[in-house]
Amino acid sequence: MSSLQRRFEILLPLRFNDGTQIPEELLVQTVLDLRKQFGALSAESQIIRGVWEHAGQSYRDDLSRIFIDVADTSENQQFFRDFKEQLIIRFKQIDIRVTTYLVEVY
Repeated sequence: MSSLQRRFEILLPLRFNDGTQIPEELLVQTVLDLRKQFGALSAESQIIRGVWEHAGQSYRDDLSRIFIDVADTSENQQFFRDFKEQLIIRFKQIDIRVTTYLVEVY
């Protein structure tokens, strides 16, 4: 039997916008926050490289991806909208990339 769930993927920066390394504690706290809220999550260990522009300045990112499959509810969607704003502050970023889509889980 399968069920439809919603996957949320978050690209977490490994460096601040000025290039300095983000303390491991901030990444750990983010994982703990999600595990407390939902009980589980997954993370990839490879570095994802990003390049983007904002206000005429070019940035390069080293990123880590975490993802979590949850019930497709408006409450969960609102949680991630609010969580994104917390992450922008926590990681001192201009933006944090959060994507979402429906997945079928067997």
